[in-house]
Amino acid sequence: MAAGGHRRRPGGGTVPVPVPVPVPAAWQRPYLNVFKYFRVEEWKRSAREGDVAALTDARLKGTVYRIRGSVPASNYLQLPRTGTQSLGLAGRYLYLLFRPVPRKHFVVHLDVATEENQVVRISFSNLFKEFKATATWLQFPFVCGAAKGSACDRTARRDLAGAAPADARWTCLVLDLHSILSLYLNRRYSHLKSIKLCSNLLVKNLCTSDLVFDPGVTFSEARQTDLARHGVAPMPREMAFPVPKGENWHDLYDYIRFPAEGSKLPYDFIQKSCSDPAAGGQVSEDPVCQLPQPVTLTKAVRDRLSLIHQITSTKAMPRWCPVMTKNIPEVHLTAPAPPRAAPAAGQELEKNQRPRSVGDAGPSLAVGDGSIHVYAHQRSEQTIRAIHSGSEESVYGKGPGPGVPCGRRASARRRLLPDPILKLRTIIGFGGCSTKWALWTQDNAAVVYPCHAVIVTLQIQTGEQRFFIGHTDKVSALAFNGSSTLLASAQAGPLSLVRLWDFPTGSCLSVFKTHVRSLSSLSFSYSGAVLCGVGKDEHGKTMVVVWNAAQVTRGGEVAVLAKAHTDVDIQALKIAFFDDTRMVSCGRDNVRLWRVRSGALRSCPVRLGEYHSLEFTDLAFEEGHVAEREPEDRTLFVCSKSGHVLEVDYKNVCMRSVRRLLPARPRGCQRQEKAGSGAGPGIAINSISVSSTFCATGSEDGYLRLWPLDFSAVVLEAEHEAPVSSVCISPDSRKVLCTTAAGNLGYLDIQSRDYNTLMRSHEDSVLAFSVEGIWKQMATVSRDNTIRVWDLVSMQQLYDFTAADEMPCAVAFHPTQQILACGFDSGMVRTFSLAASDLLVEHKQHRTVITGLTFSPDGNFMFSSCLQGTLALYSSVAQKSHVLRVLGNVVARDAGNGPDALVVSGDSRLLAFVGPSKYVVTVMEACSLDELLRVDISILDLNSTALDSAVRVCYAPAPRGELLVSTSSRKILVLDAKTGRLVREVSPVHKLSCSSLALSKDGRYLLTAGDKVIKVWDYRMRFDINFQVYIGHSEPVCQVAFTPDQRHVLSVGDAIFLWDFLALPAEMSPPARARSSEAAPLPGAEGSSEKLKDASETPRQTVPLPLLSSPPCLDVSSVHQAGCQSIFSESDKEEEAGLPGSSRMMANGDKDASVPVVESVGNEELVVVRPKVRQESSRAAGESANEPRKETRSPKSQCSIRPDSYRHFTPRFKASVLPQSFSSPPAGSEVLKLKAVIGYNGNGRGNMVWNPDTGFFAYTCGCVIVVEDLHSGSQNHWLGHAEEISTLALSHNAQVLASASGKRNGDSHCQICLWNIQDGVCTANLFHHETQVQAMAFSRDDRFLVTLGDYSDQTIALWNTYTYELMSSTCILEPVHDVAFSPRSHRELACVGKGGVTFWLLEQQGVDVNLKVHQAPAPDVLGPVELTSICYGADALLYSGTNSGQICVWDTETNCCFMTWEADEGEIGALVCRCDRLVSGSNTKRIRLWAVAAVQELRLKGPDASSSSVLLEHEITLDGTIVSVAFDDSLDMGIVGTTAGTLWYINWAESTSIRLISGHKNKVTEVCFSPDETHCVTCGEDGSVRIWSLGSMELVVQFQVLNQSCQCLAWKPRPVVAWGAESQHVVAGYSDGTMRVFSVSRTEMELKMHPHAVALTAIAYSTDGEMILSGGKDGLVAVSSPRTGMTIRVLADHKGSPITVLQCTRKQYRDFGVEGGELWLATSSDRRVSVWASDWLKDKCELLDWLSFPAPAGPEGLGSLPPSLAMFCPWEPGTLVYVGFGMQKEALFYNLRKKQVVEKISLPYFATSLSLSPAARFVAVGFDERLLRLLHCPAGAAQDYAGHDDTVHLCRFAPSGRRLLTASHSAVFVWELTGA
Repeated sequence: MAAGGHRRRPGGGTVPVPVPVPVPAAWQRPYLNVFKYFRVEEWKRSAREGDVAALTDARLKGTVYRIRGSVPASNYLQLPRTGTQSLGLAGRYLYLLFRPVPRKHFVVHLDVATEENQVVRISFSNLFKEFKATATWLQFPFVCGAAKGSACDRTARRDLAGAAPADARWTCLVLDLHSILSLYLNRRYSHLKSIKLCSNLLVKNLCTSDLVFDPGVTFSEARQTDLARHGVAPMPREMAFPVPKGENWHDLYDYIRFPAEGSKLPYDFIQKSCSDPAAGGQVSEDPVCQLPQPVTLTKAVRDRLSLIHQITSTKAMPRWCPVMTKNIPEVHLTAPAPPRAAPAAGQELEKNQRPRSVGDAGPSLAVGDGSIHVYAHQRSEQTIRAIHSGSEESVYGKGPGPGVPCGRRASARRRLLPDPILKLRTIIGFGGCSTKWALWTQDNAAVVYPCHAVIVTLQIQTGEQRFFIGHTDKVSALAFNGSSTLLASAQAGPLSLVRLWDFPTGSCLSVFKTHVRSLSSLSFSYSGAVLCGVGKDEHGKTMVVVWNAAQVTRGGEVAVLAKAHTDVDIQALKIAFFDDTRMVSCGRDNVRLWRVRSGALRSCPVRLGEYHSLEFTDLAFEEGHVAEREPEDRTLFVCSKSGHVLEVDYKNVCMRSVRRLLPARPRGCQRQEKAGSGAGPGIAINSISVSSTFCATGSEDGYLRLWPLDFSAVVLEAEHEAPVSSVCISPDSRKVLCTTAAGNLGYLDIQSRDYNTLMRSHEDSVLAFSVEGIWKQMATVSRDNTIRVWDLVSMQQLYDFTAADEMPCAVAFHPTQQILACGFDSGMVRTFSLAASDLLVEHKQHRTVITGLTFSPDGNFMFSSCLQGTLALYSSVAQKSHVLRVLGNVVARDAGNGPDALVVSGDSRLLAFVGPSKYVVTVMEACSLDELLRVDISILDLNSTALDSAVRVCYAPAPRGELLVSTSSRKILVLDAKTGRLVREVSPVHKLSCSSLALSKDGRYLLTAGDKVIKVWDYRMRFDINFQVYIGHSEPVCQVAFTPDQRHVLSVGDAIFLWDFLALPAEMSPPARARSSEAAPLPGAEGSSEKLKDASETPRQTVPLPLLSSPPCLDVSSVHQAGCQSIFSESDKEEEAGLPGSSRMMANGDKDASVPVVESVGNEELVVVRPKVRQESSRAAGESANEPRKETRSPKSQCSIRPDSYRHFTPRFKASVLPQSFSSPPAGSEVLKLKAVIGYNGNGRGNMVWNPDTGFFAYTCGCVIVVEDLHSGSQNHWLGHAEEISTLALSHNAQVLASASGKRNGDSHCQICLWNIQDGVCTANLFHHETQVQAMAFSRDDRFLVTLGDYSDQTIALWNTYTYELMSSTCILEPVHDVAFSPRSHRELACVGKGGVTFWLLEQQGVDVNLKVHQAPAPDVLGPVELTSICYGADALLYSGTNSGQICVWDTETNCCFMTWEADEGEIGALVCRCDRLVSGSNTKRIRLWAVAAVQELRLKGPDASSSSVLLEHEITLDGTIVSVAFDDSLDMGIVGTTAGTLWYINWAESTSIRLISGHKNKVTEVCFSPDETHCVTCGEDGSVRIWSLGSMELVVQFQVLNQSCQCLAWKPRPVVAWGAESQHVVAGYSDGTMRVFSVSRTEMELKMHPHAVALTAIAYSTDGEMILSGGKDGLVAVSSPRTGMTIRVLADHKGSPITVLQCTRKQYRDFGVEGGELWLATSSDRRVSVWASDWLKDKCELLDWLSFPAPAGPEGLGSLPPSLAMFCPWEPGTLVYVGFGMQKEALFYNLRKKQVVEKISLPYFATSLSLSPAARFVAVGFDERLLRLLHCPAGAAQDYAGHDDTVHLCRFAPSGRRLLTASHSAVFVWELTGA
């Protein structure tokens, strides 16, 4: 929503203010290839007439279109096909690549639309002799260019008007459509409607964009010279002309930009710009430096445009920021100089931006407009820097703005990036002007409603919002046409505006004034051709207006069809859907029918008889159509405030019947009687909606009711807390949308009878908010007297506190506790506990409105102030705060209240506020309120004639020590917080004073709010344009702030706006070392605040583009040495540490870098290779570079930023670690045996291998390697890693498997294991890389293994697989993503990373290995890319994929790329090539098969190779991003792994994909066995419930609930009667408080219940399966019947603490002296266990015992408390086992009869999961330390089992006790008890 010329994004919606520039939709960015997009070659969306043909141009090496013929009007190519259509291209620049046919004339017509919906034709031709202009047509003569050096080229340009010369050149014509309309017609450009290319010319292509492309600049030149800062970008490769090597683009082709850049006067010719003949007549070949030359205008043109220029000419503005000093300094004046050639871009920038020393006068600049520039000496270091931001209207002015030297071009102005820096994400709010407008879209998937000045489209399933922004006041009415393609919106205010929107695209088609003072209702006809509105005129008289909108979708205007004044009241008016000319209305005392005929609007009343005095509120037509009835033969339903519903015969204009709806008596038995026959008041109906089968009404009593069409009885009703404003039945009649007067929006799902609230909102303005980062909550206070707490993640309301007689006006969260403080207008300050939902304490130190309330960042103190000037200090260390000190008359009384009235410094030491008067800012010591400093704001500006007062204050982050003060004169003053000295000032900030300030934590960005806009500033003010403006609020913004994680911005006023903050965090900014050594350092970055510099003197070194890749390292030179015959160079001989020009890669050929040690593991000998411990020493200066070295490494990149590539592995974060020692069972005595692993780690990369010859198939799940037999499904598990395995590599002979994982506990390097495939034994452990291993590969002879470190490690290691010796280690400066050995030679390998391919050659001399390396950059046409995947092809071919979707083909003999093609829309992370076929996999979830047989032949053509010979044979879309691939030698079949945790079998011949392995992608939340143990069931955070067969371990059934997390589940126990398939049921509990019962046999959901308002955390069946017990996050336990769906009992004993366990067991008759056949327990996280006896059939439930287990006061060393878990002991009746956080780490056995703990079993750690075997005396306990412990009771030895890579958070025994299920994050392990 950036204003001031900032571009907007669709969906997020930004409005250009005040200079609107058309913004292309997302599909038009960054450019649009017009011919390609509209598929000109198919001639379906384009038209041709006459001699139009496609042919191949030899010079351009591509297809061009030739248009020729003697009559241009009969020979043309036109886009789009018909004149009624529109291209809708909103790009500012149109690029036309064409060549005039020699000695012929051509014509080009462009139809463009303005923002005023006027169509203007722009024509240019060499047939025109002079410029002509009308209001709708511009004709430009075109002067054709000739070849350089020809006779025509030496002729004067003006003489060439006419036919094209014989040697006319190919031309790139750039038309600035925005400037053309602005300069010549004073119109605002909207979009390009059509293009007509008439004979005679050749056309290569058309392109539109908002960017300025320079065809003469390559991508590498653009990167080296940083031309992006000058607004110049290289031409996209598909639009570029070919340039042979050694040639210059401008020598071969013409480049014309019209109007010329920076032009303020219109030209009357289009021609190539040239320099002054006096300068030699040479054409400037550098388009960056080329200056536009003035063209003499004809008198007719001057006269025609003089008035326009008088109106639009820019006013003189200061060209440089003045320096304010106390004394008038010496000045230098520079007089106007004649125009001269500008210096080169780099020289000019260096000259203008070089920091000047203090006292040095600025350089004299040439001034071309006659203005005089004054430069002042900087005499003192104490001078104040004044930064003039310029007004909002001049953000993108027509001339250089403040701070820009006049020699610089406007396009090169530096601005705050990224642009936009904010993107609107969510708005919490509804209504504003009225709460009656909410509409369904035609697809029933979204609702549309207004929120003050913004229109919001809300997807009801996902909650995603889309915005329509353009209104400047509140939206008063909405209307859709029948197909939901057109949306009309009316704006309230003195002069209403109506906007018509193209709903699918979100673009505004038309804006027009209504001439009505306020529109209250809108109605669209079904076709969208007619729009009708009702409002009041200036005299308060009702006015009805009908508009013709039929042409608006084709660029036409909206015209008034008819309008009429009436004295009757109109509450609702609708156009009849069967006739666009007929309308109906209702209001107080009337129902009228309207009709438009002959341009007049007439109406007739319906005779109401005795009901003429009713107040009618809404109406609706009968739906449906009967063939034998006429369309107008319909019933009209009209409702009233008295409860009457009239049925009107529309055709005969009479009443059919009248019914009066009365409240139900008794409840549930709704009566309807004729009017007057019933006693008592009727239902006051506000809204009515009718479908073909039922009717919905919304009434004042807050009820939404559904009725049959005869209103005989209420079918369904939903009660609200406020009157229902409107109801709307969805098009499919399955849902009813409902709005209330309290600002709530929701819908009733008729089928499920569920009511879903979509939006809750404040009813009045939001005054203030507070955000806390621990629980991610936000609190708001409003004029509606409510305090509301919201969840920042879901933006849903959590709490709502209402103060009946008081208005809350200030709010603050405690930084560390769940405490909320709130100040009221009565002077009361209250603190609330959100955990207990209780009032903690009331403070009565104030007597009037609370103006300020805040906590210190450390949470020790709270501060409050009031309108009387009183300041109070509280201690908030304890939960209940108490007063420490109260001061009177210290805070300004007349400064007003606001959320920033009191601010505390980041170190909690200082408190600042405005007071005791509004002219003074006071700083106090926070802990004592002792005054430290006073600053008089009014005297800081000596030049001001008015007294300046302070408005808001804000502390900068602690290291800066600065205090910001916003003032009434629209300034921000930056003060030194210790001395009060003025450091700098910024002005003007807003049109009005700044109402709120906020700084980012890193001190880089400043947020300000003023009036109705938000601004984001660069805090250091380093740019020419230091801020961006964002609109959207219709009322003044009260407060703005960053969220604690700095990823979002919140602003409040009329509503709550959540914005995405798109700037990079400080740690991801390019480091200083990546900057050029020639660039000047940033002044003041490390120095003290005394050394002040002008903002314009700070050159910007890099543009902070939002990229995730590492910054380029500039200390790199070419590896290839001069005079070397080979393309390779020896990296060993080139590494002179610290010398300029050293290689960017360094290799180590020393074999002593690591030491192999043979360790004995059991009966096996294991080779462990660890890095050798060595003493660091620097090499002597005279030491020969050829001598062997001990691990010489180049310095790594200081900024370990993850590259912009999904191919790069990142381990999942885990807080747990495996202990170095534990009680593992002796070999052969293990009780547990790992039977199966369910899941595949989709987070790995290349972590699946398959050999089609031997059938060996292995993949990873966590830290386990699963070796599976594809025929039988049996698994073997190789356990040797302790951390997540990142990748696998299989030797070519399928005898050795290499696996890599991260550092385990106690190690300093990653672990690489080499496994013998025959027996599954780990033969060697290799340790070298420091972080993660990204990829591995075996050489062709399996002699070598290459391992690749990740972006933090950045090393490549080469190992000898025979001796396990480290042969070489190489450190690189850029991250590398993939590596591969050549299939032709074991000596050649290649790896890919940022910007290119690195080729390696191994040379072995004896035992030494030398590496030769050559780096080949990616082709320039690809731009800056990451090469992400690699594979070798046939012969000398190498394929590499990029993160932008291209595949590059390299010749390995010359190490150069000769061909590229677009292979996908996303990053290609996997490539496999066999013979003439290639498989690619990407993050678009697609895997593609390519035929690349012709590539080998194209290799001989070199760079001229065409990609058209590469054919796409097959494509399959899978369920996630492709991370692993393995195929057979013919690529006919293979296995593919995805990030969804799935392995797929792919068969190209049959075009099939079969799921082989499946698992959960996210955390598994519960596991359970079926009673017969044939199946098990799991559920996860992804909302899925999955049932697995234990025999085959295959997924049998999956139940998926979208947008919910499944938290718990239970399998229905075996019934007493015979077991049958029909009785197999699973119940699952979800995060929205619902539980669903699934039938396993019928694979369907049978029942959905909603017993809880919060997430379920535990669930269980009763022992007979007739009841379901469920526990919620709030501690409530509900008992529900799956037969009736009713909740029969709710137990609140554990309220306030989440339920962790629910378990039922059978009880012997009269056990424990209570009745009931069932015993059950509930455990909550507060270490409490309740035991109950129940008989559900008799509705009996009695508490048997209540247990509370002690715990220490403060846990130390624990990130979060372990869960409290309890279970009944199967082998000890009447005993339960408890584990949890306590005084000791132990398991407690509690006897219910003895009421005491009878046994304790010590544990090594606190337990995270617990299960007891029903068969044997085994207890399974899981720990956060990744261990599973099996205990044999009472005193058996403990056995610990490893294999999990994270917390063992679930373990469950099977009913027979022979199996055990455990879960660790997404992995599920199935164990068998062998020794039981």
